[in-house]
Amino acid sequence: MSEETQAQPVEGQLSPIKRGQNALTRVARYTGVRLVVLFLTVVVAIFLTIMIANMGGYVDQIRRGEIRENVNQRAIQNPAIRNLEPAERQAWIATNVAIEEDRLGLNDPFIVRTANYMSNALSLNLGRSQYLASDSGSRQVRLIILERLPTTLVLFGTANLLLFFFQLFAALALSRKYGSFWDRVIIALTPLNAAPGWFYGIFLILIFAAIFRILPFGGMVDAPPPANRWLYALSLMEHMILPIMALAISGSFIAIYYQRTFFLIYSSEDYVEMAKAKGLPSKDIERRYVLRPTLPTIITQFLLGLVFVWTGAPIFETIFEWPGLGRTLFQAVGLYDTPVIVGSTVLFAYILALTVFLLDFIYVLVDPRVKIGGGGGTSA
Repeated sequence: MSEETQAQPVEGQLSPIKRGQNALTRVARYTGVRLVVLFLTVVVAIFLTIMIANMGGYVDQIRRGEIRENVNQRAIQNPAIRNLEPAERQAWIATNVAIEEDRLGLNDPFIVRTANYMSNALSLNLGRSQYLASDSGSRQVRLIILERLPTTLVLFGTANLLLFFFQLFAALALSRKYGSFWDRVIIALTPLNAAPGWFYGIFLILIFAAIFRILPFGGMVDAPPPANRWLYALSLMEHMILPIMALAISGSFIAIYYQRTFFLIYSSEDYVEMAKAKGLPSKDIERRYVLRPTLPTIITQFLLGLVFVWTGAPIFETIFEWPGLGRTLFQAVGLYDTPVIVGSTVLFAYILALTVFLLDFIYVLVDPRVKIGGGGGTSA
C-alpha cells in the first residue's frame, strides 16, 4: 500500500484537521450561545431586583417625602428663609423640592427610571448611595462595595476552603468504614443542618463569649486594632473562630453525609470490583475510580458555595458584627437604600453567571466523557 493511500482518511471518517475545525466551531458556537443566554438571565434578574427594590414606586414616594422634609429643615435652619413671608417661604420650599426631585430623576416616568437604572446597573455605574457611606466618607456605591467585599471574602473564603477539605477527607474516611460508630454519629447529626449558621452563632456567642469569656463577642479585630501586623492577624483569627464554628455546625454534617453517599455508590460499581480483583492499591482505586467520577458534583457544590461568599450573609454578619458586604446589604434593606441593594445584586448576578459558564469547561477537564457542545453531552 502506497503512502498516498495510507494518508487518505477512511470513508465516513473525517481527517484530524477537519475534526479539529469542527470541534473549534462547535465550542465557539456553544460559548457564544451560552454567554448570550447567561447575559439575558442577568438582565432579567437585575430588572426584577430593581422592580422589587423600588416596590412599584413606593420607595419613590418615601424619597419624595424625605426630600420635602430635608428642604423644610434647611428653611428652618436658615434665618433668611425663616423670616420670609409664609407665601414666599412656601414658594422657596416648592422650588427647591422640585429641583431636587428633578436631579434624582423622580419626575421621569416609572418605566423610564427603571430602564435607566438597569442600564447603569449593568454597566456597573451604580451612582451614589442614598444613606450609607464608606469608612472614608464616600457615598459612591462602588466604593462602599469594594470596601466591604474584602472582609466578607476573608471570613467566608477561609471558612469555605477549610470546611471543603475537611468535609472531603471526612467523607472519604467514612466511606471506607461504612456503618462504623463515627458514620452513625454523622448521620445522627445531619438534622442540625436544618437551622442556619446565625442560629448557632447566637448560642456560641452566649457560651464562649458571655459565660466562659474566652472568645470575643463579635467584630473583626480588637478595638482599637493592634498596630503590629502579627498581633492584628492573631486578633483576626481569634474573631473568626466562632463564625467558622457556626458555619461548620450548620453545613458540614449534611455535606459529609452527601459526599460519603456518593463515594459509597461509586465504590460499589463493577469496574471498582474489577480493579480490586486486578490487585490495584486501595489508594489508587479510591483516587481514580471513586473520587474522580464524583469530582463534577463536588466541584459544582464548592463553586456555587463560593458564589455566595461574594455577597456575604446579611443576618450572619449582623449577629457577629462582621463589617462585611452582607451586613451592609442588611442595613441597605432596612433603609430602603436602592442603589446599594441593586449594586450587591448586580455583583452576585455577574459572579453567578461567570461561575456557571466556567463550570462547563471545568467538567471537561475533570471528566473526559464530557465534551462541550456535543449533541448527547458525552463522547464515546
